[in-house]
Amino acid sequence: MRWLLGLLVAALIGLQWSLWFGEGGWRDVQKLREANRLQQIENDELRSRNRALEAEVEDLRSGIEAVEERARRDLGMIREDEVFFLPVDPGVGLPLESEASRDD
Repeated sequence: MRWLLGLLVAALIGLQWSLWFGEGGWRDVQKLREANRLQQIENDELRSRNRALEAEVEDLRSGIEAVEERARRDLGMIREDEVFFLPVDPGVGLPLESEASRDD
C-alpha cells in the first residue's frame, strides 16, 4: 500500500513538473503572453501610422492644397507671381575672403 502511495506522489510530481517547467508549460505561456502584448502595441502603432498615411493620400487625391504644399516643401516650387527668398546663415558653406585670397 505504501508503494502505491509513493507511485501516486511520483506521478503527481511528474505531471506538475511538466506543467510548470516542460515544453508548453507555464513559463512558455507567460513568454507567449508577453510577446503577444508587445505585438499588439506594435500593431496599434502601425494602425495609427496607416490611418495618417491614408488621410494624406486622400488629401492628395481630393485637394490641390496638399499637392501644392508638397511641391513647395519637397521640390522648392513657387507660383508664377511669387518671389522666392532663401535665407542663408552668414559664413556657412561660403569661403572667407582671406581663405579665397590665399588660394590665388
